Amino acid sequence: MAIVFERPKSLSDVTLHYCPGCTHGIIHRLIAEVIDELDIEGKTIGVAPVGCSVFAYNYFNCDMQEAAHGRAPAVATGIKRADPGNIVFTYQGDGDLAAIGTAETVHAAARSENITVIFVNNAIYGMTGGQMAPTSLVGQVTQTSPYGRKTETQGYPLKVCETLATIQGTAYAERVSVDDVKNIKKAKAAIKKAFENQLAGRGFSIVEVLSTCPTNWGLSPVEALGWLRENMMPHYPLGIYKDITKEEKK
Repeated sequence: MAIVFERPKSLSDVTLHYCPGCTHGIIHRLIAEVIDELDIEGKTIGVAPVGCSVFAYNYFNCDMQEAAHGRAPAVATGIKRADPGNIVFTYQGDGDLAAIGTAETVHAAARSENITVIFVNNAIYGMTGGQMAPTSLVGQVTQTSPYGRKTETQGYPLKVCETLATIQGTAYAERVSVDDVKNIKKAKAAIKKAFENQLAGRGFSIVEVLSTCPTNWGLSPVEALGWLRENMMPHYPLGIYKDITKEEKK
């Protein structure tokens, strides 16, 4: 019997620790599939963050490096510069990348470091109990915004792709989602494009993935998908925000 679907070779055969309904597992699989398809497992090094995906080093069958909170782009920069032949990616959540790691992210893009950043945006701090994140929506109730996020005291949600797209060193910035099959396929294509950019030496690429957090949102997995579509997608529109390959063709 022909095998039509199996676990990617670059994904470890272990049980993931994520909460039911969390989409980190889907995103992990897409990355592993891309690594397999590009045949780069032997020279790929991932950088794990601090956050819900802190144990990402257990889930990929490639070399992994743990980074201090928010410092993954800086660690990835060091690894890539030490041996440019490596394929280096970071895997980060919104608290890690868009809060404590803002400077590392912005300046890695400004330097056009030839790395790939996978940014998971679930609009909340997941691992530490559901506090407001830089990406939390206006009016969103969290542990530290019990009456909803207010712009007059807590400002506006940070739009990472839109911000990084203004930086000259950014080669590619796209926002995707994994809420249904159609969007999962688009997310995989974006992740593959980001890795291909690194292989071609084009510079800094980031793929932002809208994700759910049923536990801290206080919703069922199905309800969380609906909340993402109804609330996150209007504020964080999916699409390509910068692609120098398209600019080069003009």
